[in-house]
Amino acid sequence: MDEFLQIFAESFWPIAWQGIVGTIPLALITMAIGLVIALGVALMRLSKNRFVSWLARAYISAIRGTPMLVQLFVIFYGLPSVGITIPPWPSAIIALSLNVGGYAAEVIRAAILSVPQGQWEAAYTIRMSRSVALRRIILPQAARVSVPPLSNTFISLVKDTSLASVITVSELFREAQNIAGATYQFLAVYLVAAIVYWIICLVLSFGQDLLEKRLDRYVAR
Repeated sequence: MDEFLQIFAESFWPIAWQGIVGTIPLALITMAIGLVIALGVALMRLSKNRFVSWLARAYISAIRGTPMLVQLFVIFYGLPSVGITIPPWPSAIIALSLNVGGYAAEVIRAAILSVPQGQWEAAYTIRMSRSVALRRIILPQAARVSVPPLSNTFISLVKDTSLASVITVSELFREAQNIAGATYQFLAVYLVAAIVYWIICLVLSFGQDLLEKRLDRYVAR
């Protein structure tokens, strides 16, 4: 029991530090890139051009229909067979970003569709083009609607970054694996990893609540 508590205490900071310098930056980068992809795919999905809309549907279907771990393996282990070798960190960023893009695209599309049609019509009456109306009128309103589901996507992404450990990316879970392999105290070390993930998600959930309350101040009652 004493050894268990000692390993628990000694491993907490190294694992937490990797969460700060590895997991959180990886999640932030992939979320940012993923949102850009998602916005583009959502707009393609809403396009009146059937081919463009079909491409977006196919992308979303492929992402949602395959496990993220498989996507990660295809990029890191599969592409070298056709002469494309990508280092671990970029591979993780690409795979996670594409995955976020597929899921968040439907969130953004639904948020855009939730904006009343009258908003479009009002924009057209003051001679706004569709692109200007989308940028100045529709997307700001859709952004507020999409905050809760996108925040949940980000929280899930933080946990999903643990999959990057299988391609040797230095992050929270990879550090836990290294410590557990060296000490053989798997329960203590993985329990620490679980607690650190939990703490990160609690902080993010608190931030989500604050953001939602702030945005609610601008909603007419």
